[in-house]
Amino acid sequence: MMVNINLIWRPILEIAILWFIFYRMLLFFEGSRAVPVLRGIVILIVAFFISQRLGLVTIDWILAKLFAFWLIAIIVIFQPELRQGLARLGQQQLFHPPLKEEELEEMIRELIKAIRRFSYENVGAIIALERKNSLKTFVESGVRLDSLINAEILNTIFSPGTPLHDGGVIISGSRIVASSCLFPLTQQSGLSPTLGTRHRAAIGLSEETDAIVIVVSEEKGTVSLAIGGHLAANIDIEKLDDQLKELLYKERVVNE
Repeated sequence: MMVNINLIWRPILEIAILWFIFYRMLLFFEGSRAVPVLRGIVILIVAFFISQRLGLVTIDWILAKLFAFWLIAIIVIFQPELRQGLARLGQQQLFHPPLKEEELEEMIRELIKAIRRFSYENVGAIIALERKNSLKTFVESGVRLDSLINAEILNTIFSPGTPLHDGGVIISGSRIVASSCLFPLTQQSGLSPTLGTRHRAAIGLSEETDAIVIVVSEEKGTVSLAIGGHLAANIDIEKLDDQLKELLYKERVVNE
């Protein structure tokens, strides 16, 4: 007896598509306050199907009404998270050629050299390292450059009084592509009131993209690192070096 091939591959395809959509949703909301809500929705969906199977009419009716209400509530309450998720989807780069090992080592070495000097001399700076999400929108808000990463160039850009020292620098691959860029300020509540504009911009950019953002405080010379909407404050230069290597080697190194 011949088995209709459509009866086999169509359910498999549907399950794969639904699983991919759910997985992408989790990535969009990773680290945000929407994650517990998503888990709660999954529990309600399971309860809904169980009530249907068992013929629990009253529970089935209540859950059906709840779904209609929650759909509107989620859109209203989690509008910032939805906007950030859609922004990340639109910024995803299909082709992002990785750096060679020696290029990556040189990039990190020059970057750490500049950060060390900023910290010692209390020079305020904010530097974003592009990863999978394109930072083209933010590049267009600043002054376009095209330079290999060099500590002296970064020192010149962020020197107080120079035309380009305000705003952030964007690094893509092994090149400085823009300076004086405007980054979005975070809307997180409960942050320390001592955090300045640079730190809030670093968190904001890391919320909307997967960029690694380094901040040096102009007042204290402390170094902070923002990733995924979280800020690691007052980190040691050597620790920053290790973290950059750990994060970037996984994504960009090409073994020759």
